Amino acid sequence: MSTFLHRVAHWAFRRRRTVVLVWVAALAAVFLGAANSSEAPEDSASLPGIESQQAFDLLDERFPGTEADGAQARVVFVAADGQQVTSTANRSAVDTLVDEVADGPQVAGATSPFDAHAVSEDASTAYATITYRTTADDLTEASKEALTEAVEHARDAGLTVEVGGSALETEPAQGIGEVLGILVAAAVLLITFGSLAAAGLPLLTAVLGVGISLATITALGSALGFSSTVGELAMMLGLAVGIDYSLFVVSRYREERAKGHRAQEAAALAVGTAGSAVVFAGLTVVIALLGLSVVGVPTLTKMGVGSAGTVLVGVLIALTAVPALLGFWPDAVLTRRDREDPRRTRSRRPGRFGRNRTWTWTWNWNWNWNWNRQGTTPAGTARTPWGVHWARFVTRRPVAVLLLTVVGLGALAVPSLNLRMGMPGAESKPTTTTERRAYDALADGFGPGFNGPLTVVVDVRGADDPAAAVTGVSDRLADIEGIVSVSPPHFNEAKDTAVVSAVPSTGPAGEQTQDLVRTIRDERPAIESATGAEFQVTGTTALNIDVGRKMQDALVPYLAVVVGLAFLLLMVVFRSILVPVKAALGFLLSVGAALGAIVTVFQEGHGAGVFGVEETGPIMSTMPIFLVGIVFGLAMDYQVFLVSRIREAHIHGEQPGQAVVTGFRHSAQVVGAAALIMMAVFGGFMTGGESMVKMVGFGLASAVFFDAFVVRMAFVPAVLALLGKRAWWLPGRLDRLLPRVDVEGEALTRRAPAPDDASGDDDRRESVTV
Repeated sequence: MSTFLHRVAHWAFRRRRTVVLVWVAALAAVFLGAANSSEAPEDSASLPGIESQQAFDLLDERFPGTEADGAQARVVFVAADGQQVTSTANRSAVDTLVDEVADGPQVAGATSPFDAHAVSEDASTAYATITYRTTADDLTEASKEALTEAVEHARDAGLTVEVGGSALETEPAQGIGEVLGILVAAAVLLITFGSLAAAGLPLLTAVLGVGISLATITALGSALGFSSTVGELAMMLGLAVGIDYSLFVVSRYREERAKGHRAQEAAALAVGTAGSAVVFAGLTVVIALLGLSVVGVPTLTKMGVGSAGTVLVGVLIALTAVPALLGFWPDAVLTRRDREDPRRTRSRRPGRFGRNRTWTWTWNWNWNWNWNRQGTTPAGTARTPWGVHWARFVTRRPVAVLLLTVVGLGALAVPSLNLRMGMPGAESKPTTTTERRAYDALADGFGPGFNGPLTVVVDVRGADDPAAAVTGVSDRLADIEGIVSVSPPHFNEAKDTAVVSAVPSTGPAGEQTQDLVRTIRDERPAIESATGAEFQVTGTTALNIDVGRKMQDALVPYLAVVVGLAFLLLMVVFRSILVPVKAALGFLLSVGAALGAIVTVFQEGHGAGVFGVEETGPIMSTMPIFLVGIVFGLAMDYQVFLVSRIREAHIHGEQPGQAVVTGFRHSAQVVGAAALIMMAVFGGFMTGGESMVKMVGFGLASAVFFDAFVVRMAFVPAVLALLGKRAWWLPGRLDRLLPRVDVEGEALTRRAPAPDDASGDDDRRESVTV
């Protein structure tokens, strides 16, 4: 592997104009295809294999001409203090609104609250239901404006009017996530490299990769069903891994230049070593993303496929475009001092510190800025990198560090045992939105369960008396404890299917409501036997239960597939059994801690205000499996890059403890910078207004923090120190069966030409006496 990538980098460096032109041409081609492509489809809510989806499908079949997910507006009227909506003036304003909306475009029906008995007991609140013949995404601006104008007229009459439902659903406030992530990444890169060119190169290549990937997703959107959500995830991951992969290569290039290698050979060695780690790290991310297809949710499968393609583009750019760009400006990525004589010193007149006092400024690129008075520290020396100090500390006290790490992450993971899954609705929106105010008004006027009614679809094709069968089902439902009311049945034209709405006494996110749904389904056999009708339960609460159960059932097979394939891949890379096992255990610790942090903030509300979370509730059903997939791939980036440097030192003859220190000397700062960049990209998405987006950003950012700065920096070196040489044990027969990929570049070490300056070392530095 390393030899092949070495040749690729040599070719890319020599043919840099051709390589850059190919990538620019690819960008132009996919942008042209995106510009001429048809509009991307909307996110599909289809979830095959669950009861709620089967009920929706039955509604679409038995009620032709109307869609189960058709747009709906629930207009809520609240009278002023001391008044009632049934007063003559208020009733007239309500009727006027209903009449205006009923004549609007795309409206299927408008039901007055006074005809549908939709008035609260104290007559302070009422609601009108407006249904449309199309989905919310297909509503025209004319339809929305007609409803908005009618609402304003009713408000002018003195009523408080709010609109819930999907018809006028407000778009979440757009944050500055992408911009913030890039700015923080630029700052981290500048601090890491001390060079504008070195900081700009990873950003440039990452933006190139994201541009190509997003344009490709848009161009293939109609053919493959890629929605805008696929593009959003691809952009988030593309920025993170694109910057990181280029960062790894540029960092190794600077290291090889510091050894004295010429630019072309340094670029080839960088791609042959760090590029090998990039390839296998990228493969683990791709495995994790493609593994989302195991879940059986079409939307997750498409998100995984689109994001996996983006990661592959990032890998290819790091292997070809980065060395090509280094060929154009081979010295630009070096600091000014690294381009000059590293041992150069110059003097200046003594200043206010005294005639006989001379100060030396020492620098090396591993974040070591240090002012030392000459004589205290020998000239030409620099402070030891913090990664070396930390690695020595861990290897001297591995048991204490390991116990502290495991106990600490385990404690953070404890709240995840109380994880409740669901899909946040209007209750999680900011109070500045009309949907949230409508939700609160209905809960105050009609009870908390009114916002989460259970939709029961009754199939009476096999019943002798359809009307009596539906009445029997309604009566049995009304007798179940926890149901406040059951609406009159609504039959289709064929009179073989009816829909009834059962209102629970508790809110849609409450555990009691979920228990109620389970109770109804448990009693279904007896009800169907007594009435001769079959029924299915759907609605928001039932859908949340079904999706949560589907995610839980898919989690174990998903973990088995992803971890199993990644285990085999890491076993080939590191030629060890215990190292992949350690990687999997460390990953589980970081994911558990991240889930615990999510539950603590978004479900239990501790620190919610700090992150702008106005309402707590259940965790998004797809969040755990989504977090597992994304974070597993990203965590393996750090695993491969960090441990490959440790193994490189070990196979070159160093003892296990010293190999850990050497690996940290060369990679700790780079891994830390890469993690900070990923955290900035993910954390930037928390600036948006949507609760689910904040949850995803918070979860990914916290998982990267736990994995990079706790697991990889403490757990991994502690385990390797305790295992010693046993960490690299592999049975002889398995050693002969596994292919050799040479990620560490051992073959390159034997064949690489001697550096121009044999005296250079990995910690090349410069002293300037002033």
